[in-house]
Amino acid sequence: MNKGRKHRRGGRNRHKGKAGGGGEAAEEPEAEVEEGAGGPTVEETAAAAAEAVDAASNAAQVAASAGVSLQQSQPARTETKPKAKAPSTKTADRLTDDPGVTEGLMLPEERAFVVKNSDIMGRYLVAARDLEPGEVIICEEPLVVGPSQAFKPFCLGCYQRIEDDGRPAFRCERCGWPLCGRACRGAGAAGGHSAAECSAWAAAGLRGRGPPAPLAYQAVMALRCLLLRDARPDAWRRLSQMESHNEIRRKLPELWRHNQAVVVERIREDWKMADRFTEDEIHTVCGILEVNSFEVGQHGTRALFPTAFLLAHDCVPNTSHSDDTDDFSLTVRAAHAIKRGQPITLSYAYTLQGTLKRREHLRESKFFDCACARCADATELGTQVSALKCPKCPRGFLLSSAPLDAHAPWRCGGAAACGFVLDAHSVRLLVDRINEELETVDANDVRALEAFLKKYRNVLHSHHYLALSAKHSLAQLYGKAQGYTIHELSDELLARKRDICRELVRVFDVLEPGLTRLRGICLYELHAPLLILATRGFEARAIAPKELAARLQEVVACLEEAARILALEPDTSTEGIMGQAAADALLRMRDWHRAVDAL
Repeated sequence: MNKGRKHRRGGRNRHKGKAGGGGEAAEEPEAEVEEGAGGPTVEETAAAAAEAVDAASNAAQVAASAGVSLQQSQPARTETKPKAKAPSTKTADRLTDDPGVTEGLMLPEERAFVVKNSDIMGRYLVAARDLEPGEVIICEEPLVVGPSQAFKPFCLGCYQRIEDDGRPAFRCERCGWPLCGRACRGAGAAGGHSAAECSAWAAAGLRGRGPPAPLAYQAVMALRCLLLRDARPDAWRRLSQMESHNEIRRKLPELWRHNQAVVVERIREDWKMADRFTEDEIHTVCGILEVNSFEVGQHGTRALFPTAFLLAHDCVPNTSHSDDTDDFSLTVRAAHAIKRGQPITLSYAYTLQGTLKRREHLRESKFFDCACARCADATELGTQVSALKCPKCPRGFLLSSAPLDAHAPWRCGGAAACGFVLDAHSVRLLVDRINEELETVDANDVRALEAFLKKYRNVLHSHHYLALSAKHSLAQLYGKAQGYTIHELSDELLARKRDICRELVRVFDVLEPGLTRLRGICLYELHAPLLILATRGFEARAIAPKELAARLQEVVACLEEAARILALEPDTSTEGIMGQAAADALLRMRDWHRAVDAL
């Protein structure tokens, strides 16, 4: 499956060289106060508060100035996905020393994982020892990188979009494929427009043709995989060990015909390589990409990795991953403590979607039916992200009577259950219609998003994934959007941002627990309204210094956790920049907190 970003994402993978847990801030010494000297005055503390608020305001603009896309950040609409580990016919569970798995130069007792085989899961990774939160489990470079589903001109060297400014795009002098320019850093590189690829297209006479059709980009990644056979035999051997699920995919005529027309025939006929690659070989590579690739980078690219493809799926994963924006190397870390012998997992589906949608996605694109603890629980571990309000009673909620059966009826449940039943087809139609409406809402329009939530407040549970999607956008818009910058927000809107962030964090604590990107971003967003509401209350003499100190402690806790999580992201990524802003704000907050404690 395509594993990559989540939410979005999510998904980009970050910074290969960062040490796990490196965001933990060092303990600072207590401030010394001279004996007999008075502490800071209320006025002095208020002045310090103003500086802290200014810091919060500046921090609130960091994500926007770094280019954060609120549209991309919506959990129900985007996220990067990992590969699929569907059932296969392997031997019973046993530990193996798999020669196809890269484990670096670590001694056996230092290895983070071992490979197991299972009749149900195939090959998968389990913890070889107890793993700590933030600990690096896998850090590796891709076997192959290429376009995912590009439909616009795209440089095959560095993967930047080629803007259509009316002038002819620069084209490779040898094969004629469009590139960003003569000095492209990816021209001739193994991870970009390689010499093998250029030679193959030159031999096919592409240079004399016009620009490639948009659909031609969809065949590039498959060709790059096939070229590994001669150019990099060891990488080809590792790739060949990956599952393609051809036996399942052959039974999906629409998918098979699409690959035949867009990939197989283009490589064999248009690019004149029928004598090099058979139809079965190309279809197999298509399957390997569909099942095992990760979305990486920021421009619609995907990659295959020599070890990470073995990560099993769970709808509540115990790892987080990021990719380096320069070389696409992948780093997988423990999101929370993982005990020895436990499977090491990530999610191949959007974690903030409901069970019906997640299982549908996994079945159609990853070719297996998930039966994890979350999928088997109608309440989705108590989060209620699929729950609908009962139309017949004031306090009941509709939940699937058998969540592993997509056709099972939905019933009003809970302490106040009235027993109302709605068929699964009607539920699906209702949710799809609401989702289509949400897709038409401008993700940067605060009023439209609030209107959507108000319209469906009597239909969707407040934690329903469609409501969470709108709230996730609002959590970022309040404080950044035009007319809603942090200093422009009334106390009422600051409280709204605070309450939304707290609600999201409660859900993330269950569905994406630990050191995960969604939690880090949301905790960062939460600190600003907490700080400014506390500051305004203190300046208005509405709260005493003791209460102010207690409120500031919550701000410090948010920043500490946000800085710890986001420090694991690449420095140049939007999340990495946000993490640095959190660390800077944390230093100021600790100083002010000590000053308030001294009052």
